[in-house]
Amino acid sequence: MRTVDHIVTLSRENSGGLVTYGTRGVLGIELLDPFISLNQHGPQTFPPNNHGLPFAPHPHRGFETLTLIFEGDVRHRDTTGGDSVIGPGGIQWMTAGRGIIHEEISSDQFMRDGGVLDIIQIWMNLPAAQKAIPAAYYGLQKPDIPAVAQDGGKVSLNLFSGAWNGISGPVPSPTGLFMVSLDMAAGGTWRTEVPEARTILCYVAAGAVRINGHDAPAHSLAIFARDGTEVAIEAGEDAIVVFGHGTPYGERIVGYGPFVMNSEDEIRQAIVDYQSGRFL
Repeated sequence: MRTVDHIVTLSRENSGGLVTYGTRGVLGIELLDPFISLNQHGPQTFPPNNHGLPFAPHPHRGFETLTLIFEGDVRHRDTTGGDSVIGPGGIQWMTAGRGIIHEEISSDQFMRDGGVLDIIQIWMNLPAAQKAIPAAYYGLQKPDIPAVAQDGGKVSLNLFSGAWNGISGPVPSPTGLFMVSLDMAAGGTWRTEVPEARTILCYVAAGAVRINGHDAPAHSLAIFARDGTEVAIEAGEDAIVVFGHGTPYGERIVGYGPFVMNSEDEIRQAIVDYQSGRFL
């Protein structure tokens, strides 16, 4: 089995009225190359006539985002023409590439009626050779995502990108990321093999599990060593786990707000390009 160095439980913050569990300042997050960050917003109940998500139009360059919607909804609009409201069980995968402007807000119905919101957004780096690829967006509802039964039906593997037992995920990851979520019933177990060279992202969104023999409660992230290939996740109660792996780039990362590049000069150029209207 691959060694789990430690399990980190993310701290809870309340920023602008939005409950968030995030990886900012987490020990070991720098070891998760090519994954940059993870934030879980919720679960949080919004009253009727609320303002919804606060992410008005803003730019990105140099990386990708994967948003998983567990409860509530997210409306995404961007300068590629992408425009969709995605509900529970769906995902939004955006490649910022050379530049995109988008907004992430709640639907009119959610703001009018209220309800529970529970979403996760993961930032995934692009290597230097791919930071200037064209921007792209995939908005997928739950029926668009293959759900593969495992462990006699105790586990459902929701496949976003990569392949599992001959089934391909609907998003063609430009960097070969394998990304899934696992809906696990109490007592269910899921096992997989991950090449030692690839970095694992494993986050417990709800419930409690054991990851290679280590207890992992809700809102916790496993930091793995680079040894062994086997990963075993056992659910002590009903749980949701986000799992992925990718090839690390070993490149310098320079982040500034919504831009993730390889140098300060590239950050300055991103700001100039955005201010000059070149993110269209």
